[in-house]
Amino acid sequence: MLKQRTLKSTIKTTGVGLHTGARVDLVMRPAAVDSGIVFHRVDLAQPVTMPADALHVGDTRLSSALNVDGASISTVEHVMSALAGLGIDNLHIDVAGPEIPIMDGSAGPFVYLLQSVGIVEQDAPKRYLRILSPVEARDGDKWARFDPFNGLKLDFTIDFPHPMFGSENRQVVIDFALHSYVKEVARARTFGFMQDVEALRAAGLIQGGSLQNAVVLDDFKVLNTEGLRFDNEFVKHKVLDAIGDLYLLGHPLIGQYTAFKSGHGLNNALARALLARPDAYELVTFTAERDVPTAFQDWQLSVA
Repeated sequence: MLKQRTLKSTIKTTGVGLHTGARVDLVMRPAAVDSGIVFHRVDLAQPVTMPADALHVGDTRLSSALNVDGASISTVEHVMSALAGLGIDNLHIDVAGPEIPIMDGSAGPFVYLLQSVGIVEQDAPKRYLRILSPVEARDGDKWARFDPFNGLKLDFTIDFPHPMFGSENRQVVIDFALHSYVKEVARARTFGFMQDVEALRAAGLIQGGSLQNAVVLDDFKVLNTEGLRFDNEFVKHKVLDAIGDLYLLGHPLIGQYTAFKSGHGLNNALARALLARPDAYELVTFTAERDVPTAFQDWQLSVA
C-alpha cells in the first residue's frame, strides 16, 4: 500500500517574489494525515490560512494566486509542482509575504529543500483522483483536456512567434511511467520576452524578475549567458506549471492532461470544470502496490 507522505522536519528558506520583488521568508512544516497542503499568510496582523484548493484560486495573471478572506499568496505553482513531483500529501507552508519566492524560476530549489530535510510515510493510504471521462476547457484557440489513462501523462504544445520556438521543441509528452520528474521537469525555468518587460512592470508584475530567475529572450535569442537547461525547456516549464496548478485538486491525478497554449487561467478553469462534474472522476486508494499505476511507483516514490 502506498501511503501518504509529509516532511521529516521543518525547513526554512528566503527569497524574492518574482512579481512583487519583495523579500519573502518561507517555512515548510510537517502536517498530519489528511491535512493536505495548507498555506498560511503569517506576516499579516491576523494570519490567514489558505488550503491549496483550485476553488481558492483568484488572480491567474502569469501565476496562480490563492485568495482567502481578502488575503492572497501568489506564484504557488512551482512549490506545488515540487510537492506533486515528490508525492508529498500533507504540509504546512508559512509565507511571510504576498508571494512564494521565485528562487531560480523552476521547481528545482524546492525539490532540493524537500529532499534535504527528508520525506516520511504516514499511517494512512494515499488517495488518488482518477479521471473517468473526458473534461475540457477552452479559451479561443487555447484548450486543455483531461482523459482517462491508467497512469499520469502530460502532452503540452506551445505556439510563440519566435525563432527559438521551432517545430522540434514546441511539444513535449511526459509519461511518468517512463520519465523522471526530478531529472526531466523540475529544473525547467520560467521564461519571458524583453519586449514585454516594460508593460508587465507598469502593470505591477515581474518587479523581482532577472536573468537569475527566468529565461529571457530578445527578438532572436536567449539572453542568459548559460543558455538553456533543456532544448525544450520552455514547453517543459509549461508542464511543470500544469503539474503545480493541477495539484490544487488536492490529490495526485490518474489520467492524461493534454493542452494547447494553456496557462494558469485555463488550467484552473479545467480543474474547476472537473470538480463540477462528479461523474467524471473518483477518489481511489490501492491496497496492493502491484495495483498502483507504474507512473506513481517510479515517480513519486523516487526521492533519492
